[in-house]
Amino acid sequence: MLQPTYADVRAAAERISGYVRHVTLTPACHRSIPGVGVGTQTWLALEHFQHTGSFKARGAVNFTLAHRDQGLLPRSGITIASGGNAGVACAWAARRIDTAATVFLPETAPPVKVARLRRLGAQVMSAGTSYAEAAADCERYAAATGALRSHAYDDAYIAAGAGTIVDEMLARAGGLDTIMVSVGGGGLFTGVAIAAAHHGIRVVAVEPEHCRAFNAALTQGHPVDVPVDSIAADALGARRVTPMALTAAAAADVQSVLVSDEEISAARQYLWDDRRLAVEHAAAAAYAALHFGAYRSRPGERVAVVLCGANTDPSDLT
Repeated sequence: MLQPTYADVRAAAERISGYVRHVTLTPACHRSIPGVGVGTQTWLALEHFQHTGSFKARGAVNFTLAHRDQGLLPRSGITIASGGNAGVACAWAARRIDTAATVFLPETAPPVKVARLRRLGAQVMSAGTSYAEAAADCERYAAATGALRSHAYDDAYIAAGAGTIVDEMLARAGGLDTIMVSVGGGGLFTGVAIAAAHHGIRVVAVEPEHCRAFNAALTQGHPVDVPVDSIAADALGARRVTPMALTAAAAADVQSVLVSDEEISAARQYLWDDRRLAVEHAAAAAYAALHFGAYRSRPGERVAVVLCGANTDPSDLT
């Protein structure tokens, strides 16, 4: 499976049923959100309540179960390179079926994510200061040990699993016009865009100004390397978006917007002050685009913002 389809998303939903939590959707008063037009219906999709603290659990368990069911899980287990969340999800999914997980992280990975990995029983390996260095070491480890190489975002099973959130959101909202989602390497975006296109829903892809792999790829017409420098780089710091994401974008109604680190930090603090939701900076990015007007909704529009992760140290939320 190279490019997932909506049928793959539906298959993933059946496969992971009973393993993941259905998303909680809560209304957000538009009067408290400056970027929202009069009459707009706004929801927050609380996917940071998911197992492992992020949406990544969906793709990880879909990947793991699919390979197990095909008899493709080696005795050496699964290995992955990650900024943190994908590694945590991989370790959790591996533990659910009693197989080993070896996770390669940049040395700059947040301690809260490293600690979570160790609690899940993963072998944690540090490699360099960037995701690219961790990924290179992970590749070498997989070649040497025969471990199954998973990927944080560039895998059809991972993307299809992430896309299962869309039908759950629709079932709870009764209908949506727009879904706003933070974008890093493109796994979540790919799955959401595929499912959203099936239902005729717009997707707003939100990135930090200085982690704009998807935005740059749209501009150039193909994936390109970009600099990575953002407060949200631990989750949204991919240097290059996947070809899957561009293919999904071409078949969907997609708008790409950028937000500043200052807006991300302020949005994260606002979610804490207004709702006592402690989310990571990557999750706050999608909300920042609505709150500060990078995306301006139309009157009467039905908008859902995905809060994708909560693996954060909340001590700086005052």
